[in-house]
Amino acid sequence: MSSKVVTIKEIAKKLNISISTVSRALHDHPSIGLRTKRNVQQLAKELHYEPNQTAIFFQQRKTFTIGVILPQLAESFFSTAISGIEDYASLNNYTVLLAQSYDDETKERQIIETMKHHRVDGMLISISKNTSRYDHFESLKKINIPVVFFDRIPKMNNIHYVACNMQTGTSEAVDFLLKKGHRAIGMINGPETLLCSQDRVAGYIHAMRKNRLKYDPSLIVSTDLTSESVEQAIDQLLSSRRKTSAIVTFNDYVALDAMQYMKKLKLKINKDIQVVSYANFPLTQFLEHAPLASVEQFPYIQGQKAMETLLELIAKNKENEETSNNAYFKIILDSKLVISKKK
Repeated sequence: MSSKVVTIKEIAKKLNISISTVSRALHDHPSIGLRTKRNVQQLAKELHYEPNQTAIFFQQRKTFTIGVILPQLAESFFSTAISGIEDYASLNNYTVLLAQSYDDETKERQIIETMKHHRVDGMLISISKNTSRYDHFESLKKINIPVVFFDRIPKMNNIHYVACNMQTGTSEAVDFLLKKGHRAIGMINGPETLLCSQDRVAGYIHAMRKNRLKYDPSLIVSTDLTSESVEQAIDQLLSSRRKTSAIVTFNDYVALDAMQYMKKLKLKINKDIQVVSYANFPLTQFLEHAPLASVEQFPYIQGQKAMETLLELIAKNKENEETSNNAYFKIILDSKLVISKKK
């Protein structure tokens, strides 16, 4: 069997018609008669003709491919977000090209360069915890590749993003613990470079002041989210002059690290120290010890909304529409504190 690739030129030659007529017939163009269309399409089928996708992409100025960069797919939040992204992409005939930065800025930069060379139509990005410079994101604007950030948002002006309201979610979490009688509430936060870390602090301060309590900055500890840094944060909170009786952790993974370490210190989880977290990781309900409550961030909806926004930007690109400084999408979803059913 011949492995030679069949072209529209060969179909045109066999039918003694022009190449442009074959092309129009294959695309059901109304200017081509029914008999000609049928003959062309039948012969194309017999010869196992496959369209030249590169030529089609060049003609349409689209590859129907979206680049997605996230820290780690192993995290339940991001795997759920990807489901939302891929489901919406599939409905619109787009393919997702997925890559993980593993929270490494250098790798994040390398991935962006690769995706630029693949000419993706747009990108969805949740930045690494260690990303401190944003010039690699700015470079995408210069070649007209639209970007929508989600969950982890860089501190940049004039960007499109989808996120969950961490200020209100944190305020709910702190209110929950205050109602349980806690006054010295610690927070194990993420890197200060992340906008969501700053939002958590803002929500914490708001809740304390709303309840006419003095804000104590020593009760908030920033970490790089590693197990070692979480253990150091626990030691710092327990050695503070105030007796920390409850802790709000950056996410459920940090909560698990914190609770594991507290067990080593012979502390009774949710008795000696009560824990509230973020992300509402489904599997925590099956663990011996789980956070008393967790802030739901709706990752599937975030992913879906981010993809929907990106496709709208791609459509505007194709129509050569320019967005003004006031036209940037800033979609904020309401978070929700979910009380654990585990007794």
